[in-house]
Amino acid sequence: MIWEVFRQAKTGEYHTHCGNVHAPDREMAKQFAAIQHGRRKPTNSLWVVPREEIGEIGSDEVAFGGTTDKSYRWATAYNTTGTDAREVVESEDEQVTAEKQRGDD
Repeated sequence: MIWEVFRQAKTGEYHTHCGNVHAPDREMAKQFAAIQHGRRKPTNSLWVVPREEIGEIGSDEVAFGGTTDKSYRWATAYNTTGTDAREVVESEDEQVTAEKQRGDD
């Protein structure tokens, strides 16, 4: 039987798929997963799941993301005018002046 293994590196992080193990039962699968996938990198916890218990929902079955236009969330949706904000320019000028004073030319 094939068991899929998901690893969590630190508490609070997501579990990510890291591989699989072949084992006859759950206890052996957990032991194999700990040996094969728990020792290679820092590991907080492992999930061991029978492969046939994992279900998939594809985009052909469900429309993900809804129908609302949310392009405003991406920086590519904004038009730039080519002018920098005054604060940015002043900050860059201050940095150049400070570097000259230190002799970092």
